[in-house]
Amino acid sequence: HVQLVESGGGSVQAGGSLRLSCASSVWFTCMGWFRQAPGKEREEVATRGTQGRITYADSVKGRFTLSKDNLKNILLLQMDSLKPEDTAMYYCAAQSGCSGVYGYWGQGTQVTVS
Repeated sequence: HVQLVESGGGSVQAGGSLRLSCASSVWFTCMGWFRQAPGKEREEVATRGTQGRITYADSVKGRFTLSKDNLKNILLLQMDSLKPEDTAMYYCAAQSGCSGVYGYWGQGTQVTVS
């Protein structure tokens, strides 16, 4: 049974930092973070693909850092210089076999920046 469990969300003032964690019950190579704000479509924030290649949304480049603790099988998203427009529910997701389809999703963790 695959489980992705996010943690680390919360409320922070603009300019502050948060670190999101996604603990996975299964090893995945291709994983990522997505977010969805009220009334908006879900968007890709940062993803990790084959050979550890990391891609960031333009809106978070230079502020967010994606990493993976391979020993603990945890995907991390360090978020610095947060802005009010970063407010959203953040979701961790994973692809089976790097198929290109994110078939596994966590329950989400709320990030609020004021």
